[in-house]
Amino acid sequence: MARKASTRNSMPRFLAIANQKGGVGKTTTAVNLATALCATGKSVLLVDLDPQGNASTGLGVRRSAIRSSAYDLLFEDTPPEDIAKQTKVPGLKVIPSSMHLSGAEIELVNSPRREYKLRDRLRRAMPYDYVILDCPPSLSLLTLNAFVAVDSVVVPLQCEFYALEGLTQLTKTIERVRQHFNSDLSLQGVVLTMYDKRNNLSHMVEDDVREHFGDKVYKTVIPRNVRLSEAPSYGLPAIVYDMHCPGAKAYIKLASEVIKREKTLTGAA
Repeated sequence: MARKASTRNSMPRFLAIANQKGGVGKTTTAVNLATALCATGKSVLLVDLDPQGNASTGLGVRRSAIRSSAYDLLFEDTPPEDIAKQTKVPGLKVIPSSMHLSGAEIELVNSPRREYKLRDRLRRAMPYDYVILDCPPSLSLLTLNAFVAVDSVVVPLQCEFYALEGLTQLTKTIERVRQHFNSDLSLQGVVLTMYDKRNNLSHMVEDDVREHFGDKVYKTVIPRNVRLSEAPSYGLPAIVYDMHCPGAKAYIKLASEVIKREKTLTGAA
């Protein structure tokens, strides 16, 4: 994989991968989008905020080997660079999850500036182009912290019957966060996942989502793909496990769209 070496610290772009519903390809998107961005020459830090820790294990981090985690970033004021672990992907580091995050919701309730904990700890100059946050599958205080900390949100959306209803709820939450906590927050885009072109429902959901959200929906769709499901059991992103599979190719295309949208959002040439 080609990679641009980071020679100095600068402010990265911060993206949250979020959906309050589980099983929609959220962590798969976080891991493979991060990997695909690295394949284009970007440097990426992935922060695993999900107590389940699937992004961490999907990148080959063994739970028994975790000494510092996203919990320490939130509550121990440990600098990100002291927690980040190098993955098997050149240019990609991860701040892993741990079981301590399971109790973070309770600890955050009475914490000063509870909505800004992650922003205060994370937003600083670092040797990365992107910092990607894999959020829990809920609209929790951890997810709220992510939304307050990031520049924009990427929403993976499974092609199922109730998809649009859940997306509407999530976009309302993003708007409330923008109004009260983070005026710069935007919806970067919606990516359709688990797309089966043989299934009429997938086409119907795609048509509905594109009708309601227009160009906020990425052109790239992520197909149902066995390799995407197999890869985490080997501690590898699908792009490394089998870069020629349809799922891996789709995430590489998605990364190109994300980069293009980021240039538009930031006004970069």
